Amino acid sequence: MTEVLVTGGAGFIGSNFVRHALAAHPGWHVTTLDKLTYAGRMENLHDVIDDPRHEFVRGDIADQAVASPLVRRADLVVHFAAETHVDRSILSAGEFIRTDVYGTFVLLEAAREASHLRRFVQISTDEVYGSVAKGASRETDELRPRNPYSASKAGADRLAYSFWATYEVPVVITRASNNYGPYQFPEKVIPLFITNAIDDQPVPLYGDGLNVRDWLHVEDHCRALDLVIERGNAGEVYNIGGGNEVTNADLTDRILGLLDRPSSLITRVPDRPGHDRRYSLDTSKLRGLGWEPQVGFDAGLKATAEWYRQNQWWWRPIKHGDPAFHAYYEQQYGQGLKLRGPERG
Repeated sequence: MTEVLVTGGAGFIGSNFVRHALAAHPGWHVTTLDKLTYAGRMENLHDVIDDPRHEFVRGDIADQAVASPLVRRADLVVHFAAETHVDRSILSAGEFIRTDVYGTFVLLEAAREASHLRRFVQISTDEVYGSVAKGASRETDELRPRNPYSASKAGADRLAYSFWATYEVPVVITRASNNYGPYQFPEKVIPLFITNAIDDQPVPLYGDGLNVRDWLHVEDHCRALDLVIERGNAGEVYNIGGGNEVTNADLTDRILGLLDRPSSLITRVPDRPGHDRRYSLDTSKLRGLGWEPQVGFDAGLKATAEWYRQNQWWWRPIKHGDPAFHAYYEQQYGQGLKLRGPERG
């Protein structure tokens, strides 16, 4: 049995990867390590929590006593655990540095002592490249992060590389574009706009709405990680992008159209500081290994909107029952956009 450690496996991408790993690899035993902060939720693992090939451990990747023994027994480590939301990093950067950089250091130190570790996958992000005016970012391009979140991820990215170069830890680094799909915490733009629209509440669109993001369905991301684990080379970086560059304004219109809601729900809010204008990835290196996305953006977005419509048990307790979420929302978007109770189901 192959021992697989998934850090942050109760978060959005991590839980989807846990689900994918158990379905695709009957010979894998998966251990999820997660601190269960606000975005890491046991509800994300509800359908696999009792699988005999899955073990859940609650703990902090920055806690050596908890994390290091799990790394040392693993054949594969897939490291998702991180503070991830740009807006929150702008409000308070300290936790991002502690988790994303120091937590990664703790895992890498343990990986140096892991006797049978075959792969340590460091999950990075396209945001480490910074804003891309023209063309697409290649794996060899300069890193120019412009907010505390992307800077913390760039630090972890290069720290992981250094442990390959210095200690020969079998590190592979992936940099993915914006993910979407089921179980994404509703502070992020797609689930936020979908759930607000379901309830006929304003959707807060930053600035002129012309910032461009490339969207990658989380299932395509999981398939890409599978391929990198199997065929990727240690010490290498692989971009993972969906090839779906869309402005935020266009994205908003598509979501409202899917849910049959009026454009009058769009409410312009002041742009956030240092808001990167565009991200774009050159994915030819990964495609050379045999990967290509399988979920078209129109179909994926429609399925995602339907998932949130059909699984209101999952997100309503967050948006309508969590005082911390309300406090964050009001701090981010202002009292004028204070969340109300649902007006229609």
